[in-house]
Amino acid sequence: MTTIPAPEDARRSPTAVDAVAERHLYRLATLDPLFATEVGIAEHDHLLTDFSAAAQAGRRAAAADTLAALGVAPIADHVDAVTVATMRATLTREIALADAGESTGVCNVIASPLQAIRDIFDLMATDTEEQREVFVERVAGIPACLESVVDGLEHRRRFGPPLARRQVERVAEQAVGAARAIATNTSSIAADPAMSHSLRRALDAADDAFHRFADHLRSDVLHDAQVADGVGRDRYLLHLPVYLGADIDPDEAYHWAFDRLDAIVAEQRTIAADLVTSGEVAEALEHLDTLPQYQINDRHAFVAWMQETSDAAVAGLAGRHVEIPERLTRLECRLAPSATGIIYYTQPTADLSRPGRMWWSVPPGQTVFHTWREKTTVYHEGVPGHHLQLGSSIVDPDLNSWRKLASFTSGHGEGWALYAERLMAELGWLDDPGDRMGMLDGQRFRAARVVVDIGVHCGLPAPASLGGGVWDAEKAWVFLNNSVAMDAAVLRFELDRYLGWPGQAPSYALGQRVWEQARTDALAAHPDWTLKDFHTRALVLGGVTLDVLSAEMAR
Repeated sequence: MTTIPAPEDARRSPTAVDAVAERHLYRLATLDPLFATEVGIAEHDHLLTDFSAAAQAGRRAAAADTLAALGVAPIADHVDAVTVATMRATLTREIALADAGESTGVCNVIASPLQAIRDIFDLMATDTEEQREVFVERVAGIPACLESVVDGLEHRRRFGPPLARRQVERVAEQAVGAARAIATNTSSIAADPAMSHSLRRALDAADDAFHRFADHLRSDVLHDAQVADGVGRDRYLLHLPVYLGADIDPDEAYHWAFDRLDAIVAEQRTIAADLVTSGEVAEALEHLDTLPQYQINDRHAFVAWMQETSDAAVAGLAGRHVEIPERLTRLECRLAPSATGIIYYTQPTADLSRPGRMWWSVPPGQTVFHTWREKTTVYHEGVPGHHLQLGSSIVDPDLNSWRKLASFTSGHGEGWALYAERLMAELGWLDDPGDRMGMLDGQRFRAARVVVDIGVHCGLPAPASLGGGVWDAEKAWVFLNNSVAMDAAVLRFELDRYLGWPGQAPSYALGQRVWEQARTDALAAHPDWTLKDFHTRALVLGGVTLDVLSAEMAR
């Protein structure tokens, strides 16, 4: 078992609650080796996760055992109280989802076993001979792992709930190219004469297994998949709280999102009036794409720009509006082997031997990169966004390992990252009209997908502007195209993501709403607080659910 060393300035002695949380983390790492690598628990890097129905039942049992242990563990201090509240909320919601069959046989374009297997190799080092051996051993395990994925899918075919045809088809397409994506991480192994043959044999076997998996999806799983993309209100009300970290009324959130869209568009029109004669937002966005000062024509130069932008934010914010621990000033920007068009963040390991990283997944054929669109994204993924929030937990000596590495709720984490974008605009870092328009376009996009996600999955009536009737994928496509400036291929992937991952996409904007309200309430209750005071007190909580955040900031 990896033990995470306590910093020399650790102020708190471990408690019984901490012990429960630690046991749960390491049990989960054993049951889910891909998760272990993701959070930096190294002993399992040679293994892949078992995705069979029986293995999923084991993970569900582990969650139930931890809930029971929390019920009898004495709470020693306020840190314990927050740990218990967060774990209870998180595990209770996860168990409800598992009991409904939603955690077995998962198949979607972004957060299912296929992507977990493919993408884990991005995080694996190959600098030493031992690391290269571990890498090859894990590649060699892919055929057996995919057999467990098939087991989970067959269980779901028998017992439900049904999968969506669109997701099955798209995952089959992804599977065909999965081995090629993994191979992009193997240059140092291929150059090692002692290992190149083993690597090639493992990659060939993996490629064959991925193709067989794609064939199974198309010939068997697709037969029982439903045409409808929406999961229905009952299933949706199980998914949304898991990602949001709070229980809300989806109808209220749906109508709020339309109001949010109107407010953002009004801001965009103010900027557009200074950019183009017509004052039309769409024309202003097209105009920004033509301006050379916002264009980079090389992917490596774009990554360098990301790095420079991130470094400047770290240097400019530290000690003024947020506290950035010295150990977190290192953030790496990298190209990702996949080609989905998204930018994402991976958190550092507990000992910071693997730093926080911002990844850019360049879609096929993209040769021009528009910085006006992405400056706000750098702040979202880096500082003061994910890197500051997640990294602050990593280096906090008062938090147990589960709180440091595994306590992430999308509504809390992504909500903070969206709040961070707005904060940077408020602090003057997005005063350039193009950069500010990019931030607003991103905010508009996040509000639009609240409408789409809730509308499609809950089967709500669509607006008259879309022809009325019930929301479906076609109406969602038209609505998104009218609501955001984004490359069509990237936007298509985004829509597929929402259709296959119910409840996750709304957690960003709805989480931001909670963060903004928490700040308003806290500063009103404490007139002597500065923005930095609020940020420090909120971030010191670490990863919590939104309902725990609201309770703590009101306390």
